[in-house]
Amino acid sequence: MSEEKKPCACASAPKLIFSCSGAADVGELCDHAARALTREGVGKMYCLAGVGGGVEGILANTRAAAKIVALDGCALDCARNTLEKAGMENVAHLRISDAGFAKGASPATEENLNRLLELARP
Repeated sequence: MSEEKKPCACASAPKLIFSCSGAADVGELCDHAARALTREGVGKMYCLAGVGGGVEGILANTRAAAKIVALDGCALDCARNTLEKAGMENVAHLRISDAGFAKGASPATEENLNRLLELARP
């Protein structure tokens, strides 16, 4: 019996936002920023795990996006590297540690989130 592959139920958006959502505070900040940008209509947060897992519907929607944005908390660049390993090109990248958000010293406060959103908005 063959398994039927169902298309991804998520629609693509002109701008897809992928976030590091790692265990560190800077990953949490990136996650909160991606969700806030989605609520603001700047773009749509999308599934980085699906990209890494090779989920074809998610990969197809990501390839079709007009813009791909990766938010990373630290120099490991997990979001950007995951997208690039999946063949995505022209990824706009923001590494928040380059903007002074130090890993282990940047709690996900409203003040830090607002500071990050100022950097991440177009």
